[in-house]
Amino acid sequence: MNTNSAIRLLMLLAICFFLTLDVAANQPAKIKVSDLRDKIAAAWVGQMIGNIYGLPHEGKYINAPGPENWPYGYTKNLDKLIKYNGAFSDDDTDVEYMYLLQMMKFGPEPTYAQLRDAWMYHIRDRLWLANRAALGLMHFGYTPPFTGSKKLNPHWYQIDPQLINEIWAVTAPGMVKYAASKSEWAARITSDDWGVEPTIFYGAMYSAAFFEKDIRKLINVGINALPPNGRFTATAKDMIALHARYPSDWKASWKEMAQKYYIDEPDMTKTIWNANLNGACAILAMLYGNGDFQRTLDLSCAMGFDADNQAATVAGLLGVIYGMKGLPEKLYLPVESWKTPFNNHYINITRYDLPDAQISDMIDQTLKATIDLIILKGGKKTGTQDNATLQINTEAGYSAPPEFYLGPLPVMEVGQPVDYPFYTEANKSYHWSMISGTLPQGMNFLNGRLTGTPVVAGNFSVSLQLSNGKEKITRTFNLLVRTKNIAQTADTLLANVRDLNQKVLDSCWYTFGRSMYAKSVNVINDGITTGAGSVFYSLATKSKIPKVDYYGYGWKTPQRVSMLAFHTGCLEEFGGWFTSLNVQYMNDSGKWVPVEKISIVPPLPATDIVFFQPHFVEYVISFEPVSTKAIRIIGDAKVQDHWNKFTNQVSSFTSITELCVYQ
Repeated sequence: MNTNSAIRLLMLLAICFFLTLDVAANQPAKIKVSDLRDKIAAAWVGQMIGNIYGLPHEGKYINAPGPENWPYGYTKNLDKLIKYNGAFSDDDTDVEYMYLLQMMKFGPEPTYAQLRDAWMYHIRDRLWLANRAALGLMHFGYTPPFTGSKKLNPHWYQIDPQLINEIWAVTAPGMVKYAASKSEWAARITSDDWGVEPTIFYGAMYSAAFFEKDIRKLINVGINALPPNGRFTATAKDMIALHARYPSDWKASWKEMAQKYYIDEPDMTKTIWNANLNGACAILAMLYGNGDFQRTLDLSCAMGFDADNQAATVAGLLGVIYGMKGLPEKLYLPVESWKTPFNNHYINITRYDLPDAQISDMIDQTLKATIDLIILKGGKKTGTQDNATLQINTEAGYSAPPEFYLGPLPVMEVGQPVDYPFYTEANKSYHWSMISGTLPQGMNFLNGRLTGTPVVAGNFSVSLQLSNGKEKITRTFNLLVRTKNIAQTADTLLANVRDLNQKVLDSCWYTFGRSMYAKSVNVINDGITTGAGSVFYSLATKSKIPKVDYYGYGWKTPQRVSMLAFHTGCLEEFGGWFTSLNVQYMNDSGKWVPVEKISIVPPLPATDIVFFQPHFVEYVISFEPVSTKAIRIIGDAKVQDHWNKFTNQVSSFTSITELCVYQ
């Protein structure tokens, strides 16, 4: 056997060793309440340690891993700990704290609608990527899981859900199937497809960690919870193989990992915040850290990319494994005068009207939610107050609360077949029925699905009922049937900027792959509203100037028009949206004049704040019918200052994927 064959065999044996380990069969089903509280405490404190410790390394190591001058220490964040006299919030802990408060308010299984309300109230700045996209869609009127959908949230593959969902597994000790499913459910608030897989992985690991200390066995638990053919499943196995190949050389593993999952990552998903990439970093940190808290923490930072995320998540996991006694005291008592972890203070500096908290209260609230959930799922509490024990139903599963999910309604045109599900996977199995209203002629509704071919244009209203056998809910949906889209029959496409200025785009801090952007405005009537090559940016100049943008069509013969549909594309942190929007048509004298009685549904956001701007949505613009040879939308384009200095010298611009025209 040659050397390469021997190495391949060793790697295969390592993977097989991981995948044949059986943790679940040996898991105890009981835990003392005092031990549970200790592990919950260490989960919170561990995440705070990892987040604050990792912040200085965020985005710092991309072309090479971090240096081995360990321990890194708190470095520049020690002054902030002193300033706030305790731990301070960041996006690795604040959303989880917000979720905890919703569990205190609504019980251990809040709905998407309840979490959405919390997002829209408490989160008003300091979020990016998939989280920001999800919030913009929430303000538009959509609910999860549409807020994380690949078709609507162009950042669906980013790291965001890994940061904010450990709480669902911390409150489900030993209920691995439940924790994995609920973590996936929550991850879909912001993400989709393989972008949610690392969150499932962590959910299973956190839940199992209440009864298992071996980090290698826990990694196996996480893998077993993943889709067998999932992308992150393959990535996790790849990290195990790399560790087997280079058992004493973490930098060699890092190099191959970074090459495969960052350098060679497809253009559309290549970012330093990619969920799969950062999940791979965390697995390597856990393998090479081998259960040692300080070494694993430093490795999590040294792996680079979005380092504070993996540092927080992995440190919280080790907290669950070892409890408070397993956390280095110097890391939670970095200030000499402090006597309790982080001086028992959690100071909110990131979220609107989220109260400061005593860490001990956060721990007790989490303990209560955990006990409530254990009992709800078939477990029980026995014993006296000082020696109480919880018996856990480790086979418990998660079923999403019954609710209607609000997203794009079907785009129906006369004569075009329709097949539209009102459900997603989470509520598909519930009983669906139509209890009132009139369907468009030619359409049928059965088991939550709308099918058929509409015959007549118009507005139709139907009321649907959803039941899980215990409770029933109803909701009215307004359906629009349109005439045929005549945009593609136009002889002329009208726009003030016809070609993307690629050099200007390259000077910006843009967050999507180059292949997302179309080179020409001609894509706005090709029938494609999302994906590679679908988005046109009206970026024109390098100088920062305001401008008015317009898009429209012309015909050789007059057309009757009463409705337009404007589809936005992806947006940047610094602009890309209309701050005003009007419709003009060319009259018989060849002059542009406004249409009358214009209505935009839904209305444009009432604010220019980026967190209210939605990606990939449709605005339906209705008005008094006009007969014209040309029609256009027109409005003020937005650009604003951003922390990236180059972006401050970019002209205002708008983003568009499609403009449809109806008679």
